[in-house]
Amino acid sequence: MEIRRISSARLKERLDKERSFALLDVRERGEYNAGHIPGATSLPRRDIEFRLARLLPVATVPVVAVGAGDAREERAAAVLMCAGYANVALLQGGFGAWRESGYPTATGVNVPSKAFGEIIHGDCEVREMTPEELASRLRRGETPVIIDVRTPEEYGRFCIPGGVNIPGGDLILWAEELKAASKKPIIVNCAGRTRGIIGAQTLTLLGVADACALKNGTMGWVLAGLDLERPHRTATEASNSSRAAAERYAAELAAAEKIPFVSVSEMEALLSQTRETLYPIDVRSPEEYSSGHIPGYFSLPGGQAVQCADDYIALRSGRIVFASERASRAVMAAYWFRKMGFSASVLDGGTEAWAAQGLEIEKGFPRESVLGLNEARATVRLISGGELENMRAHNDEFLVVDVGLSLEYQRGHVPGAVWIARDWLEERLPELYPDRRQSVVCACPDGRQSLLAAASLAEIGYVDVRVLDGGTNEWTTSGRPVETGFTRPLVESNDVVLSASLSGDKEAMRRYLAWEVELVRKDLVR
Repeated sequence: MEIRRISSARLKERLDKERSFALLDVRERGEYNAGHIPGATSLPRRDIEFRLARLLPVATVPVVAVGAGDAREERAAAVLMCAGYANVALLQGGFGAWRESGYPTATGVNVPSKAFGEIIHGDCEVREMTPEELASRLRRGETPVIIDVRTPEEYGRFCIPGGVNIPGGDLILWAEELKAASKKPIIVNCAGRTRGIIGAQTLTLLGVADACALKNGTMGWVLAGLDLERPHRTATEASNSSRAAAERYAAELAAAEKIPFVSVSEMEALLSQTRETLYPIDVRSPEEYSSGHIPGYFSLPGGQAVQCADDYIALRSGRIVFASERASRAVMAAYWFRKMGFSASVLDGGTEAWAAQGLEIEKGFPRESVLGLNEARATVRLISGGELENMRAHNDEFLVVDVGLSLEYQRGHVPGAVWIARDWLEERLPELYPDRRQSVVCACPDGRQSLLAAASLAEIGYVDVRVLDGGTNEWTTSGRPVETGFTRPLVESNDVVLSASLSGDKEAMRRYLAWEVELVRKDLVR
């Protein structure tokens, strides 16, 4: 299968003139974070089979894959082509060749969304309150309204003292109630800058007075020498009257901004077609989505969607149709995505209108299709946790290879297991274990990555490859012994990019915040 190549000059020309192809960076997440082509979607080799169908639902879309100029990129391109994506080209020489040509580069993750946040900050003159000023107000006994717009999981780790969690996509539901509290300052925070800025501007758009962003969020609070707290509050649900007002505000905003609506019948037809790249996104909370959603829609809460658009939308010319229970939260998401330059519309009447027409509502979270997984399952042998434990007890000659994320491996793995990123599997394992008769057991948390890894090893000639049935999750829940720490890596861990807000490293926080502010000067969105 011959892989076509494209030069850096030709790719630059295409990027300057068109939006009708997908640019996928297939290196590991850490490599992408250190430097990438602006506008590229990060799709590491280990994620291709899991995310490709959602990122690029139409296989005729042209794809340019960017690697490191090594054998890994060729394997990634081969996976794309085997999945039916016939129009695939590799960047000649990989990202290194692009950088050496002097073309623009970016560092970090979710750059377009974060740069967009900084543009909104400047263009809309979003007001801010410093951590020092907020702390002073709290010491004086004032009771400002502090809204933490991060996910509930993030909020659950720590928050600004007194902060209440309202995920950013839900702010419109609370706008009417927050207006009643407008005599108090309303401070919106996230971990850093983007979601706080967007949240504060959202409330301002909806007529909530005195809304401002907490400058630099929880990281700014820590850098000011102030203490975070473990939250002990949860926001109650917005009142019915505030939710009704949200629908009125959404209708006014949609009319003013000319946000298009899609009828239920039109959406039904769109979901059944296979020609146009469609991104049907349900912006409600995961709990609401699980309780009942439109088949074919995937869950991405609105407030989080704005800050990580490139992780979900690989084709900028693709069509996005947002849905919520009625329209308010979907309109708010469409408003921000259209400001970012996407083609975004709203399902008229949302899931309620869909259900009212007697159409199917699906519950739970759909099991995403994984390319090649069924084929691997049909050919690879499984080994139970009990059988593996018995092999360990008898000192049988075998090798356990963990292909989960490095952080997952550190949290707990089968004792004695080595770790390798799936990107490097076919290259490094034969170097270190050249005897293809070596017994190998592949493992990962849920058993899916290890199935694909085992199939790859079988393809390159390993004759005794098995997969730990149920993965390390089942191994652990069965009470079997677990080893922790990064004990036996075969390659450098470059597969995970840790948030500066979780690191506790103040210098890392300062660098991150300076990076966000600098993005606006690099013209990465306009």
